[in-house]
Amino acid sequence: MDQISDANSSQTTIPENDHLCKLILYMDVPNTKIRVWDVIILVPNLIFLLFLGFRFNRAILKLRATSSPIFLAFYGLVVLNTVMSVVRCIASMLMSAAAIEGSYIDIVLWVTVRFFLLSTEMSVVVFGLAFGHLDSRSSIRYVLLTTSFISFGYSTMQGALEIFQPDKNVSFGLSDNRIFGHGGMLFWCVSSVIFTLIYMVIFILPWTKLRERLPLPAKKSFYAYVLLLMLLNLSQAVGSGLLLFNNLQGICVVDVTTCIYYTLFTPLVYVAFLSDFFSIAQSSIMFSYKAQIEDNMDDDTVSLPHQQSFSSLKTDSDYIYQGNGAYDSTQFTGGGHGNMLYSASLQSPDSITGYSLNSQTIDIPAPMKPASDK
Repeated sequence: MDQISDANSSQTTIPENDHLCKLILYMDVPNTKIRVWDVIILVPNLIFLLFLGFRFNRAILKLRATSSPIFLAFYGLVVLNTVMSVVRCIASMLMSAAAIEGSYIDIVLWVTVRFFLLSTEMSVVVFGLAFGHLDSRSSIRYVLLTTSFISFGYSTMQGALEIFQPDKNVSFGLSDNRIFGHGGMLFWCVSSVIFTLIYMVIFILPWTKLRERLPLPAKKSFYAYVLLLMLLNLSQAVGSGLLLFNNLQGICVVDVTTCIYYTLFTPLVYVAFLSDFFSIAQSSIMFSYKAQIEDNMDDDTVSLPHQQSFSSLKTDSDYIYQGNGAYDSTQFTGGGHGNMLYSASLQSPDSITGYSLNSQTIDIPAPMKPASDK
């Protein structure tokens, strides 16, 4: 029979009447003291981290090719979330293997991972709804600080409840040890209902009159992201609500949703908002005004050259939230060289005949001389 380490005794027998979905949370891998649950969370995160590492050099080249800080912010959050998830799993596995009693350390690690994931989750939505047309470091810092402050308050409350008011539904049968209970079933249920309502409102905004007043994102992947999180939080509300009333069937629901959130959320952000950017041909996106952006990087707005010809120019954040059509050259009100520069910005610089990045000149054929009268 599987065994589990205990603070008071070297081994404690796992009760045979525990529900399978509860058993998987604290059962060990055969012949080891490593929890199966940690392995389930670790493997997908480790695979995604290896994927990011394999494409890291290419990603850095892409990020250097654009002056927009939003791509760097999103990519940084994705990498940080993945690394934190892997670190938490490995630390928990090492403590289990060494028979170290570290329940408080494990709680802190879980809360820390939840803090970064929730910050990213809210940043994506807030930037898309309120700051999608500001593409500067100051606006992104403001969004990240605001969402981090809210996430910190949430995570602090979750950690405090987990330490001082542990939920009996997440205790191991006969052991004094506990698994992470996400702040208890009441806290989890109430917060999941709130998040569900928020995502539901955001999802239905395009079908309300507010679409005429708000610059809503047009990219379908944004609404797919919102819909998936709405369904995920709704499922967690149902599962934690069932457990709150001592219905053990709810633990299967929260197991599945927790596994999905901690393993697939970060790849979802990458696929929905970064994959298109990293898949386009290597180029300096909108390099025709890159120098001007660098000069105004810390300003709240980006000042573009030739604004009379580029009045409808889109920022790089629009590429994330408005879709590939945001870079359609037909949206320009100007013509001539403006369209040539814009078309060049979406191609490899070396492929533009007659244009040199070093000289920053365009060869224009000389006008034909009128025929002389004989």
